[in-house]
Amino acid sequence: MKNIFLMILFCIVYQKGTAQNYIPTIKNNTQLHYVCKLHGQTRTLQLTAETSNNGLAFKLETRGVKSKIVMLPEALKSGTELSYNQGEYAPVLNLKPTETFFMISQSAYQDLVKNNSFVYNNTTYVLDKSEDKSEVSIDGKAVDALHVKAQIDETEMWIIKNPEFPLICKVIKNPLGINPTLVKVVD
Repeated sequence: MKNIFLMILFCIVYQKGTAQNYIPTIKNNTQLHYVCKLHGQTRTLQLTAETSNNGLAFKLETRGVKSKIVMLPEALKSGTELSYNQGEYAPVLNLKPTETFFMISQSAYQDLVKNNSFVYNNTTYVLDKSEDKSEVSIDGKAVDALHVKAQIDETEMWIIKNPEFPLICKVIKNPLGINPTLVKVVD
């Protein structure tokens, strides 16, 4: 009887441990590998994080294009716009104080968690509570993400539940034709 009880307890603890979803973090030199659907074409994109007190930068590499996209600390905290720059304009691109890249700001994330919505690029995104949380996975691991839908078009985004770095891990139905999916994270 004692063995049966211990086996049941082990199974419960094991299930609890494996049921928790993956939440990627960003630190210096973290590599984010995306597959992007761009106007019917498929491209791979690698972003390598450079963290500092002065903000966050991503070294971007895709099909021979290399660039560095720099986000300011105020953008990380309270940005309101997403930059869709693809790195081809300059070797180093300093974004506006309102712009983030492949993530939403910490204040937008807090609005999403607190109010079930946030505004970015003058578009209101609303949390889809009916979403199956296992829909998004990175490298075979289920990701703990929030699924939002735009109120003015059909855009849908999945945002990783990380208040410090709320990365966008998937976008579909973007009217700009840019639909990235995060497929791998290398620390």
